[in-house]
Amino acid sequence: MTGPDARPPALVLEDVGVARGGRTVWSQGTFTVRAGAVVGVIGPNGAGKTTLFQLALGLLPAATGRIEVLGSAPRRGNRRIGYVPQNYTAALGEAVRCRDLVTLGLTGGRFGLRRTSPAERARVDDALRRVGAADYAERRMSELSGGQQQRVAIAQAIVDEADLLLLDEPLANLDLRNQQEIVRLLGDLHRERDVTIMVVAHDLNPLLPVLTDAVYLLDGHPHHDEIGEVVQEELLTHLYGTPVGVVRTAQGDLFTRAAWREPQR
Repeated sequence: MTGPDARPPALVLEDVGVARGGRTVWSQGTFTVRAGAVVGVIGPNGAGKTTLFQLALGLLPAATGRIEVLGSAPRRGNRRIGYVPQNYTAALGEAVRCRDLVTLGLTGGRFGLRRTSPAERARVDDALRRVGAADYAERRMSELSGGQQQRVAIAQAIVDEADLLLLDEPLANLDLRNQQEIVRLLGDLHRERDVTIMVVAHDLNPLLPVLTDAVYLLDGHPHHDEIGEVVQEELLTHLYGTPVGVVRTAQGDLFTRAAWREPQR
C-alpha cells in the first residue's frame, strides 16, 4: 500500500434502495465514500441514517442496487468495521468493566468464554490508551461519565484495527466539553491511522473541524458531497425543513445556527 489512493473506497452505492415492512425508506443511492474520509451522516429524524449503517454492516439487505464495503460485499461480523450503535452503553448493565468491554471487540464472544493471550491483552491496553481511557480501565462502565463511556466504546471499535468506524450519534447527551473531547479524539485517530470515519449526527457544528465529507438524506434519496458544499443555507434549510443559517468566521471556520424569520403579514 502506497497511500490512500491504493485502497479501495470505504463505501460504494450504486442505485441502492432499502425497504422495511414493504415501505421504501430511501432509494436511488449512488455515491462513493473514499478511504480516509471523515463523513457526517445527516438528515431529519426517520430519514434512514442508521439504516445506511445497517446496510454497510450486512444487517439489512438492499432492496435494489449494489453496495460494496471496503472492496467487498457487506457481511455480518466484518472485523474490518468498528461500530458504536446509538445508546450502546445504556444496555450494558451495571457490572461490565471497561477492559472487559474492549476485550469483546477482539474475542467476539461472551464474557469468560476463554482466556485472552498476552498479545490480546496488550492490544486492549493499547486501545484504551489511544482513547485516553487507560486510567479507568478497571472501573465499571456504569460508574463513568457519558464522555468516558463513549471513549471506551470507541476503544472497543478500534481494538481490532478496523479500517472503517461507524459511529451512531456519539455526541448525543454529552455536554459541550465532552463533545469537544470526543471530536478531538476522532481527529487524532484519523491522523494516526487515516481510518475512514462515518458519524451520524443531528448537530454538525461540533464535528465541523474534522469532517471532510457529508452524506445527507434529502427527499427520500441519499446524496454525498464535500462538507463545504453541504454546509450551505439553502441546502440545510431544505434538509431540515426549518431556516438554517451558515456563518463563516474571519478565520474561515464554518458553523450553522437556527435562523429566525419574521412571519409574513
